[in-house]
Amino acid sequence: MKKSYSLIDLDCANCAAKMEKNIKKIDGVNDATVSFLAQKLILDADDTRFDEILAAAVAAIHRVDADCQVKL
Repeated sequence: MKKSYSLIDLDCANCAAKMEKNIKKIDGVNDATVSFLAQKLILDADDTRFDEILAAAVAAIHRVDADCQVKL
């Protein structure tokens, strides 16, 4: 399943790159893109565990930038 989410208050491109790298390491993630310019997360992950994987991705985002919010 592939879904797109808006990011609010993503501070820099370096943070986006770190988030993307960490999200791609999550078990069940097929692909992930975090765009600083578009302020967007595109997550492609296992359908059966998508909610669990999304929660882990949100946690990974908060570890890099605590102020960044994912609009679900």
